[in-house]
Amino acid sequence: MSNYKSVLVLAPHTDDAELGCGGSVARFLREGIKVTIVVFSSARASVPKGHNADQLKIEFYDSMKKMGISKEDIVLFDFPVRKLKAYRQEILEELIKIRSTIQPDLVFIPSSQDVHQDHEAIQEEGLRAFKNTSLLGYELPWNHITFSAQAFISITKEDLDKKWESLLEYKTQLELGRNYFTEEFIYGLAKVRGTQTGYEYAEAFEVFRVSI
Repeated sequence: MSNYKSVLVLAPHTDDAELGCGGSVARFLREGIKVTIVVFSSARASVPKGHNADQLKIEFYDSMKKMGISKEDIVLFDFPVRKLKAYRQEILEELIKIRSTIQPDLVFIPSSQDVHQDHEAIQEEGLRAFKNTSLLGYELPWNHITFSAQAFISITKEDLDKKWESLLEYKTQLELGRNYFTEEFIYGLAKVRGTQTGYEYAEAFEVFRVSI
C-alpha cells in the first residue's frame, strides 16, 4: 500500500463506492492515503416515494462524513440514473479533467463483469481515461453472473465496521429491504474473501492493470 499516495474511486451512483470497496477506503484513510470519491448520479429518479428527490444525495454526504472523507475530496455529478451510456463523451471529458487534477496512483472502477448499464458505462470510460494507471474493479455480486477475484485487500474489523456504519446512513436503501444491504451480507462477504486469502476479512477485486 505504501506505493499508493492518491486513490480515486469512480462510482456510478451514491452508495456504490461504499458497497464495492468501503472497507478498503477505510483502510486507506486509516493509513493516511488520500482518497477521492467521484459519483456520477445521485439517482433522483430512484428515490423511494415520500422522500425528497435529493435524499440520496443527502445520505451520500452523510455516509462520506461517517467514512471520514471531506467535501473537498468528493465530486458529485447529477447525470440521470440508468442513462449514463447516453452521456459517455461528457463523462469521459470529466474523467480526463479529474485525471489531470488528482493524478491518482490507483483507481477503482466497477468490474467488467458487472451487468448494470450505468456500471458498464463508468467501467468502460474509466478504463479509457485511466488506462495508464493501476486499475482495480470492485465487486457488487448482485450485478454479476460471475466474478473473477484476482486481487484482495485485507481489512480489519475496524475497517469493516466503518464500511457498515457508512452504509447505515442510507436510510432510503435500508427501507427497501435489499438483501445485499444488510449487516449479515456485508460482513459475510468480507469473511468469505478473507478466508480465501488467510485474513479475517478482505475485499476482492478484478485486476485491469497494476503498475508498481
